[in-house]
Amino acid sequence: MTSPPFPRRLFPRIEPGEGRALAWSFACFFFLLAGYYVLRPVRETMGISRGTGNLPWLFLAVFVGMLVAVPVYSTLVSRFSRRTFVPVVYHFFALNLLGFYGALRFLPQEYRVEIGYAYYVWLSVFNLFVVSVFWSFMADLFRERQGARLFGFISAGGTLGALCGSLLTTQVIRIISTVDLFLVAILLLEASVVCVYGMGRAGRSSAGALRAAEGPTGGGIWAGFTATFRSPFLLGISGYMILGSLCGTFVYMTQASLIEQSTLDEDRRTELFAWINVAVQALTLLVQACATHRLIARLGVGLTLSILPLVFLLCFSAFGMVPVLGALIAFQAVSRAARYSVAKPTKELLFTVVTREEKYKAKSFIDTVVRRGGDVGPSFAFEGLYAGLGWSLTILSFASVPLCVLWIALAHFLGRRHGELRGSVPPGEAIGADRDRGPAGLACRFPSHTTGHTGPYHGGSKS
Repeated sequence: MTSPPFPRRLFPRIEPGEGRALAWSFACFFFLLAGYYVLRPVRETMGISRGTGNLPWLFLAVFVGMLVAVPVYSTLVSRFSRRTFVPVVYHFFALNLLGFYGALRFLPQEYRVEIGYAYYVWLSVFNLFVVSVFWSFMADLFRERQGARLFGFISAGGTLGALCGSLLTTQVIRIISTVDLFLVAILLLEASVVCVYGMGRAGRSSAGALRAAEGPTGGGIWAGFTATFRSPFLLGISGYMILGSLCGTFVYMTQASLIEQSTLDEDRRTELFAWINVAVQALTLLVQACATHRLIARLGVGLTLSILPLVFLLCFSAFGMVPVLGALIAFQAVSRAARYSVAKPTKELLFTVVTREEKYKAKSFIDTVVRRGGDVGPSFAFEGLYAGLGWSLTILSFASVPLCVLWIALAHFLGRRHGELRGSVPPGEAIGADRDRGPAGLACRFPSHTTGHTGPYHGGSKS
């Protein structure tokens, strides 16, 4: 059978009732990440304004911020429907941005570094929460087999937004100051709120094609924490996130150290960080458009999740032999592209087979507290080994390889467990047209062991 023409490969198969929700979801993620990638280079510049020695403490502050924010978020989820609390969360962060803009614009210059550090912590919390809330909405709106087909395409919307936001930053930073970028990001974030309302309307008018449940999840504010620690599956996802944070933090700290040693001023550093983001997002978009949904369909969840740790394993080995800034930038582009284009949508697919409360509360806990908790220890360890004991970047790179091997093993466990839980999804959760088709709408039957499990959900909880 011949392959379809190239343009058709860019789009997944769309079933009746899915089109409007898919379009709004694509647009929402586009505006959300466009706004974030306007802000991200500003964060990186402010984070190293007094050297990289403060970065571990900033990571610790982010972790503490997550510990405070997660109970507040869980309370909102327990009491309000998704069409209410999602816009509230986004409006709240837009107001925060306006406050930072006013502080940096009008307060005396001597407060700029402290405000910059507060902004660094805030943006790290902002990023994880708004993206986690978005994907919780997606896992609640689309069924498991729909997610397998559509999440890669939705992720591409975010990648396109990140690419446009990064390119926008590289151009307007030559016209306006770094602080004025905040106003651009506020407009983009508010545009994403309009799309959230559109997704809600599309879900209610989908004639049963999408999940219709929109009420509060109920439960206590610590439900995300308790649900995670009583579920081997959710603990496995947490372990996957922690190992990803360990390896990603090493790369981030190395990049910050090398750029700190350069002679670039604040605006030029912002521009360099923006161009790195452009390279990452362009490569990510290419992979998402041509490969993501096919990889999930043909390799399965476990092998697809293994791609990111395999990329890190190869990149650590290569960077250990050539520890220079150019090699690191290439490392960053490849590893972050693999994370966003392959690992991210596949990881989100794992949450389509858990309970609704776990989709919002446990997922938020894992995406925020667990992930940022995985940044704190490695950042202090890097600073101690590199700056304190004088370990070279070569030694640190090769020492990270065993972590990648463990990461690959955990990915295979998650793939097997996802297959078992997938068989526990009630029959009404799957659209008949999807029953024998893979994520790209390609005819393919899943192995019998992935659908033969009929027991309860993990931990004895039921959908």
